[in-house]
Amino acid sequence: MINRRTFIKTGTIGASMLSVGGLAGACADPRGGSKTVNKPIVISTWDFGVAANRAAWDILDAGGNALDAVEAGVRVPEADLSNVTVGKGGYPDRDGHVTLDACIMDDQGNCGSVAALEFIAHPISVARLVMETTPHVMLVGEGALQFALENGFEREELLTPAGEAAWKAWLKERKYKPVVNIENRSFGVDRLPGNQYNHDTIGMLAIDSNGNCSGACTTSGMAFKMRGRVGDSPIIGAGLYVDNEVGGATATGVGEEVIRTVGSFLVVELMRQGLSPRDACQEAVERIIKKKPETAKEIQVGFLALNKHGEYGAFSLQKGFSYAVCDRQQQDLLLDGESVY
Repeated sequence: MINRRTFIKTGTIGASMLSVGGLAGACADPRGGSKTVNKPIVISTWDFGVAANRAAWDILDAGGNALDAVEAGVRVPEADLSNVTVGKGGYPDRDGHVTLDACIMDDQGNCGSVAALEFIAHPISVARLVMETTPHVMLVGEGALQFALENGFEREELLTPAGEAAWKAWLKERKYKPVVNIENRSFGVDRLPGNQYNHDTIGMLAIDSNGNCSGACTTSGMAFKMRGRVGDSPIIGAGLYVDNEVGGATATGVGEEVIRTVGSFLVVELMRQGLSPRDACQEAVERIIKKKPETAKEIQVGFLALNKHGEYGAFSLQKGFSYAVCDRQQQDLLLDGESVY
């Protein structure tokens, strides 16, 4: 049964249909006519998206472009040592290695990605460099590290004392069971059993003052994963997709299920067909349930979408998926998306 969720913070109407203050300009509606656009705007996954959005907003509010904004925004959680699911504070794989994944996409369809990258604190910036300076889309592992070092990125140890302690605690039993919504800090990481950790992601989408869209996605991946495992976050079309004619989408949760549905691309194509961001996200979630109904009851997957008009929405398998919104009306809005279970 669908449970209508309420706002975590301020807000009194359904976010999926918002086209709120700070309205400026107009864009063509795919179904004909024109529509006022809420721009600039930036949205991102989870409560740590509030701080990330602020960094992005500084660029957008000054007239900067969406690509610069999303890169700057997601660098904030990448640098946050208290964030155990993104960047240099992320938990390691089962062999004790912190490996990072990220991708970025601009309004021209250009994209860049890195996967299983070690010793570099800001994989999103490496991904952007892949996009802008190479003929490739994705670099992985040692090749990605070599590329980063050759281009001036500093090598540093990413395994923090907290991450190492959590890994050593996990080694005692070597059990793995993802915990839904660990990335939501209000859930309370300290309440979780020592051998159970989930991963997660920050996905960010923005529209700048010129009406152009970009997106970014970055993660440390699933804690205590098999060495070499890569989820959806660095995969264009799965963890992130942007089409400047339509909008963008990003995903969070267990990446294997997002990859199986090419989830973010699916959400964007559903918006192209006329669905609202919220309804497109719900349809993508229901595709996951259709493929693996029993698995879907035990895991979290959520989608967040922003269309070309500046309307946004989210939907997830399990309750508790939050997302942050920043526009001219309010810079620290945190909303709770709807869910199936």
